[in-house]
Amino acid sequence: MPDRPQPLLIVVPALNEEDAVGAVVRSIRESVPDAVCLVVDDGSTDATADLAADAGAIVLRLPFNLGVGGAMRAGFRYARDHGHRVVVQVDADGQHDPRYIEALVAGLDSADVVIGARFAGVGDYGVRGPRRWAMRVLASAVSSVAGRRLDDVTSGFKASGPAAVRLFAETYPAEYLGDTVEALVIGARAGLEITQLPVEMRPRQGGVPSHQPLRATVYLLRAGIAFLLALVRPRVAIPRERSE
Repeated sequence: MPDRPQPLLIVVPALNEEDAVGAVVRSIRESVPDAVCLVVDDGSTDATADLAADAGAIVLRLPFNLGVGGAMRAGFRYARDHGHRVVVQVDADGQHDPRYIEALVAGLDSADVVIGARFAGVGDYGVRGPRRWAMRVLASAVSSVAGRRLDDVTSGFKASGPAAVRLFAETYPAEYLGDTVEALVIGARAGLEITQLPVEMRPRQGGVPSHQPLRATVYLLRAGIAFLLALVRPRVAIPRERSE
């Protein structure tokens, strides 16, 4: 008899998040107790992996830092190889509220990727100045490729359905910045249906923000370059589902 499809997989890419990762894993397990939580330890030099395991997560330890894209590709491959048909990405710093996970997954009934959008009318999360302008330009550009309005194309809080899991296990960009904008462009050009769900973000539960104002602006400029590179690369096809 064929194996039964495995439960939802929550992938948490983590780099030196010992201050928050334990609480994040426990929160995920409380919100979606039937899901499997996989923490991808992206070459941490602190106790991230041990604290994640103590909280009840499966831990995949990468031998060195690959970045969020590389960590997520490893997570998608884990999902593919272990029969998980749906993947939700949750950041390890505690900003993503696991209470939205079920709603994100429900959105997959009519889409292949559902983005948890910070700027779609829920909560008071906001950015100003050049960073906000750049994010608006990026959102407009990706929306034009996806064929629908997307307000937050740099959000890491996303649900991916079966077709997206198969595609991203093979093609998820491992390069710096590829995990957000470029991944969405690859998915849209492959024919994935991408939509969004308004969510409210929480303050970091620990650690140091990775994007200070100047660095955030540089980040988004580089994201624009990633968008252009994604457009000039050949389209990829969604891999066929493996036979049972």
